[in-house]
Amino acid sequence: MTTQQELAGKVALVTGAARNIGRAIAMALAEGGATVVVHARSSVDAARQTADMCRAGGAADAMVALADLTDPAAVKRMFDEIAERFGSLDTLVHNAAERADSPFESIAFAEWRRIVASILDSAFLCDQAALPFLRRSDGASIIHIGGVAAHTGVRHRPHVSAAKAGVAGLTRALAAELAADRITVNCISPARMETERKGELPEHFRERPVPLGRGGEPMELAALVRFLAGPSGRFITGQTIHLNGGWHMGQ
Repeated sequence: MTTQQELAGKVALVTGAARNIGRAIAMALAEGGATVVVHARSSVDAARQTADMCRAGGAADAMVALADLTDPAAVKRMFDEIAERFGSLDTLVHNAAERADSPFESIAFAEWRRIVASILDSAFLCDQAALPFLRRSDGASIIHIGGVAAHTGVRHRPHVSAAKAGVAGLTRALAAELAADRITVNCISPARMETERKGELPEHFRERPVPLGRGGEPMELAALVRFLAGPSGRFITGQTIHLNGGWHMGQ
């Protein structure tokens, strides 16, 4: 059960937190009392707004960190900034990702690499850079935000599907490897979420409705992140938790 301020004294980094799901996650952790690092690649104003919302919502403190997470040097600089400002890190929530819709035969290798790097390479780089911090924590967690495309057939998103499947595999491997350090590693796999988006819903969500009759709210996903990061989630690790209103029932 989530209790008020159960994350007091903890420091959490949320990647891709300038808006939408990332912002909701940052705010949920702030409401739990955590100090929050709001990452964005370039959306400075939106990231600052998220940080302000976190402070107003209960965060002990909040900072903005800008970085291209596909660049190892940029990731290192970001973690150096966190170390200088807060000296510790207890929770890494990796949400940052790019998506694209392209028929397989028309995907240039450059597009393939860009999408895979934004999802899978960035998770590797952040997880590895966070590890020295997490090993010093008495309640550390890594939470990857995956996607239903990793688990069911989705046309025109083979690069997204492959990269998100890689994130699910990385989750299980790290959970096994880091269990001795008492670091939990889990993946949340959402389907249709009600976020600000350009254009219409992706084809797969237009073709097949969500059984519960709606998309998920970002705060529903954020509440699950808060639970996994908190004291009540310490015996859950190596799991991919599906959050999709029944859209994917083990097909």
